[in-house]
Amino acid sequence: MSQKKVAIHISGSGILQDDVVMIGEKFLKHWKIPAGRPLQLAFGSFKQEVTIISVPKFEGMRVSPILAERCGLTSRAVLKIRYFDSSQTLRIGPLISVLISRDHPDKPDRPFGSITMFCSELVRACQKRGAYVYFITPDHIDSVTGQIEGWVYDEGWKKRVMPIADVVNNRLTSRKLENKPSVQHFVKEVKSRYGTVTYNEKFLDKNEVFEALKSESSLKRYLPESHSLKSFAVLKNMCQTYPVIFLKPVRGSLGKGIIRISRQSDGTYMTLSTKLGGVQKQAYPSLSKLFAGLSGKMKTTKYQIQQGLHLIDIGKKPVDFRALVQKNRAGKWKVTSIVARIAGGSHFVSNLARGGSLSTVREAVNKSLLPGDAKKNAYVSLHKAALSIAEGIDATIPAHFGELGIDLAMDYSGKVWLIEVNSKPSKNDNTPLNDNKIRPSVITMLDYSAYLAGF
Repeated sequence: MSQKKVAIHISGSGILQDDVVMIGEKFLKHWKIPAGRPLQLAFGSFKQEVTIISVPKFEGMRVSPILAERCGLTSRAVLKIRYFDSSQTLRIGPLISVLISRDHPDKPDRPFGSITMFCSELVRACQKRGAYVYFITPDHIDSVTGQIEGWVYDEGWKKRVMPIADVVNNRLTSRKLENKPSVQHFVKEVKSRYGTVTYNEKFLDKNEVFEALKSESSLKRYLPESHSLKSFAVLKNMCQTYPVIFLKPVRGSLGKGIIRISRQSDGTYMTLSTKLGGVQKQAYPSLSKLFAGLSGKMKTTKYQIQQGLHLIDIGKKPVDFRALVQKNRAGKWKVTSIVARIAGGSHFVSNLARGGSLSTVREAVNKSLLPGDAKKNAYVSLHKAALSIAEGIDATIPAHFGELGIDLAMDYSGKVWLIEVNSKPSKNDNTPLNDNKIRPSVITMLDYSAYLAGF
């Protein structure tokens, strides 16, 4: 059993029989693949008996147009090969599908909207590393037949009927879409029928994460006191304990719907709420009046109530940190990047969607009033926390994750705190996209997919 990359060539019409595959002679010798006798060719869920022909002085693999169409392959594909002598199976791959929320067939240059550049970047990474990727939406999912319509890149974005992939990367950005019966059925069926592995398989909510991590004694130091807001008693206890507390929608994202509550010196309470146009301020004469004001929201939104922290800032603008933690080609967690996020304008949250800006960790901590030793150790402390929290999520939450966006903060003693964990981190929170560079996060995503697929 061995493995290597090979370029796929599609012959002219009528030159090759549909059950014949030509492979360079030196590759056959290297992989010890027998020529001239039937083998099973496997690509994702696709399987067909083929005969291998050895070709001198040829570096590649040539198939007929009909066989390529059955596989969904394009002539620019570069794939890894694994030969299993015991089953006489020649596997090519890995075949990866990315499940995204929606497509726009009427916009051929940007069929996936704001993530089109990321999708193009992933295609380029596949060609470089040896893999094949296609993109599907919940609308493509119907009954599981061994094939599915997806988007591939072949001198432009095109729809093509594809085999079920070895691996599905769930990039759905909506819980509603993810929980559709057709999507849930698809994930279960492809796993049971074809052994397809799906990762990033569910959204996380804030209470779930904090309750799970509380069970890990080594992680408690990163956790601000947090509870599910279910009663006035919980609100009263937290507001009596801490001068500032935060209410966060359990299933919120992008800083939406967060409420900051501060106790004033005269016993009144002030709230700041994130709104589309900025921040809304409101005063309440008592905590009971404040709770009454929240009651309407609590009927439709579940909140996490969390201890307010005295975090580092730059010019009174709060700073936090987004760590992207991913599993690598060995299936182990690694920290791919950590960036600082600085709140914008009058906002008290740092999300880019709320006008925040990015900075390196070093630049942000150097501009803060952190003590010297804390500045020196900041990156190491954040790195250690992010890795430990990712491992804790794996150990305590029964779901398969391949990448996590872990939001951290730091107080003026240099202590690191967990803000939240996102199982569908944005691809735009790291280094900026450009037409040539393939980001480390994309390479790592691809490496982990190959690991899951057995390549």
